[in-house]
Amino acid sequence: MVEIPVTIACGNYDRTEAIRDGRVKVEGCAVTYLPLYPEEIFHRVFKFQEFDISEMSFSSYIRTVAAGTSEYTAVPAFVSRIFRHSGIYIRKDAGITKPEDLRGKRIGVPEYQITAVVWMRGMMQHEYGVKPSEIHWRSGGQEQAGRHERTPLKPIPGLDLQAIAEDKTLVGMLRDGELDALFTARAPSSFLAGEPHIMRLFPNTRAAEVAYYKKTGYFPIMHLIGIRKSLTERYPWLATSVYKAFCEAKALAMINLRDVNALMVTLPWLEAETHETAAIMGEDFWKYGVAENMPEIEALTQYVHEQGLADRKVKVEGLFHRSVFDISKV
Repeated sequence: MVEIPVTIACGNYDRTEAIRDGRVKVEGCAVTYLPLYPEEIFHRVFKFQEFDISEMSFSSYIRTVAAGTSEYTAVPAFVSRIFRHSGIYIRKDAGITKPEDLRGKRIGVPEYQITAVVWMRGMMQHEYGVKPSEIHWRSGGQEQAGRHERTPLKPIPGLDLQAIAEDKTLVGMLRDGELDALFTARAPSSFLAGEPHIMRLFPNTRAAEVAYYKKTGYFPIMHLIGIRKSLTERYPWLATSVYKAFCEAKALAMINLRDVNALMVTLPWLEAETHETAAIMGEDFWKYGVAENMPEIEALTQYVHEQGLADRKVKVEGLFHRSVFDISKV
């Protein structure tokens, strides 16, 4: 059988390792796996459509679908998901002790559209009543000057969103008091270095995130897997093959979390951590699938629309390849 050559660009995750090292095959495909950081992948896939199969920012993907410009269709393999309470950083002297204190503050974001920040704003609005229009947003490079939005943004009515100067960074502006807070997916270098001016809004992030999950049921989805539409049109079987492979690789990673013979992750109480997480979130706490994740998908599409990032709320049917809604069972 002749296998079609495909390039997969995706992070270096335990849940994709079996695809990367060849233990799990994508049926009908000869895979070249490029383990890249998300920022690089997203820049290259949204600007240049470089990859056949790619990890994608969920919010940016929703935006391209809403605009009718997406070159990709998705499968519900959610390779990145994380609670985002830990991603809100504040200046200690900014007068911020609770989420409601963010009103009227100057908050930096690497990009206004990144999924992590969309979830944070959604959480602020729906859990604490703080609307995006009540904040002064400043966007730009977090550690390196000159970062821009990966897909163009139209002006959003009623929103104060401005790019920072080309020679400045968000970390530097927070240090100098030009910003009051940061919403970001990546921990700022200043926080990691223990600089005295910076702290998290939620110091006990785990407790805050567990409470959020118990209240909402949301385990926020960050990234999914996109496949070039021209390939799925030529090979109608490809989307299912890709989805099956990512599901199989994730299942192997979940087994490894409970292997106490020789720990697969550099964490002494890995098994105990896994059991504690399962007790809160269920045995399959990192779910793939459309129906299995409908609350989070609906929430994110709502947030993208109400935050002015898309002119319409995208229907779930428009996000995923038709073949992955009804997977065969035995």
